[in-house]
Amino acid sequence: MRRAKNLKWALVLSGGGAKGFAHVGFLKALRDLDFPEPSLVAGTSMGAIVGGVYASGMSVAELADFTENHFDITDYLDSFAFKINGPVGRFLQAGQLLGSLAAKPALDGGGQLLALFRQLTGNRNIEDFRIPFRCNAADLVSGKEMVFDSGNAALAIRASMSFPVFFEPVRMGKMLLADGGFVDNMPIHIARELGYTRILAVDVGGFRTLPASEFAAAPRIVYRCLEIALNAMNRRGYDIQGSLVIAAGNRATPLDFNRKMEFIRLGEEAAKRERKALDAFFGIGPTAFFMRRARAGKPASTR
Repeated sequence: MRRAKNLKWALVLSGGGAKGFAHVGFLKALRDLDFPEPSLVAGTSMGAIVGGVYASGMSVAELADFTENHFDITDYLDSFAFKINGPVGRFLQAGQLLGSLAAKPALDGGGQLLALFRQLTGNRNIEDFRIPFRCNAADLVSGKEMVFDSGNAALAIRASMSFPVFFEPVRMGKMLLADGGFVDNMPIHIARELGYTRILAVDVGGFRTLPASEFAAAPRIVYRCLEIALNAMNRRGYDIQGSLVIAAGNRATPLDFNRKMEFIRLGEEAAKRERKALDAFFGIGPTAFFMRRARAGKPASTR
């Protein structure tokens, strides 16, 4: 199938906690399959992190190497209890959760993660990125969505991933910004409002039932409650009409950061599994057109 030259297309990356590592694998597969770079990258939460670092100028190879060989989430957390495993760690996590939340807005201030984002993006502004980039956040004051199209990229990404209770919201002027997933966990509308008609969205969702034994520690209980609320909102449907939506992930929990290699592999497998749909997405001619039309707008399903 012939491919369009100089195709203007947008890549949208959903939130999903640790499952967002699948975005790295998906980018690797797009590179290996020799598909063109996106003209726009938009994302929320973990999608904002991966998408923002990539759009800033880091190559797919560099992003994959950092994620696979140098990134450990516990190295970038302010809260010491998150770094302790086993029964003692769970006890301390529960105690720290109650104690911390009585005195401050979240378990973790996010300072070390902000420093990491500054390092990975070269501390550049969004308008100076190699690929145009957008990410969103939820303003706790107004209840409205904030879409970042300029300003310091690291701060915008830090705001977009401020999952309540776990990370402090980011104050900007009169706004207090939290995780963008609570207003739109797959912000396809950003690309559409910028005039994009070919939009490829990668959904790393996949809500699942879990045994009661998974909820021995307070942080997991709190995260689960928020995950349930977010899943209920997402079931009402994304604005996916006319977009190619690909599921890239399994039904693990968003806190499984120790499974990053598995998630990266799942992202690669998703792209290869959907090779025909991707060929049609990037293709030209009647066959590609009708294939796109048949697939576009259908919700992704985790397989």
